[in-house]
Order: sequence, then structure tokens, then C-alpha cells
Amino acid sequence: MKIVSSSRFTGERAWQALDIADFDGTSVRLHWTDQPYKWHINDGQEVFAVLQGCVEMFYREAGEEKSAMLEVGDIFYASVGTEHVAHPRGEARVLVIEKAGSF
Repeated sequence: MKIVSSSRFTGERAWQALDIADFDGTSVRLHWTDQPYKWHINDGQEVFAVLQGCVEMFYREAGEEKSAMLEVGDIFYASVGTEHVAHPRGEARVLVIEKAGSF
């Protein structure tokens, strides 16, 4: 049993994570950040849910760069092969569900 107060979690560095669960190779992690990540493609699916703050998610579709502003409660789903990068607007906390070990 575990209770996590996401609003109290703060990392010492951007994208620091608190491991919450692992379901047969699928990780559930709480991330704290105040800096952009890096362009990447996960080796599986990813669910990215904004719990606190605001995140602009950039992604590429058919070679064209697009973005979506994600507010609290919004969810971004990256299917296999979706190139993307998250840019928080200030401090943000996000829940990420993805293949364990994925970046």
C-alpha cells in the first residue's frame, strides 16, 4: 500500500522521478520538472498526465512539428514511434506510464 502526495514531491533536478509501481514491465512514475526534456521516441507506448502545472508538448506528425498545451488533468498519449518533447511552463508534476526503462 502506498499513498503519494504529488503536490509535495520535488526533485533535486529536472525530470527526477518517484517510482510508484511496476506492472509486468510497465512503470508508473511521478516526475517533477521545471526544465524541458529532450526530443525522443519511446520504445513503447507512453501515457503522460499533467497533475500540476502546465506543459507544452511538442510532437512530430508526418515530419511536421506541432504542439499542444497541456493543463492539469490533460493526458498526452504517445503511440509507438511518436517523436515528442515536453516543455513545462514553470514547475510541473506529471504522471508517466510507459515501458520500464524507457526514456
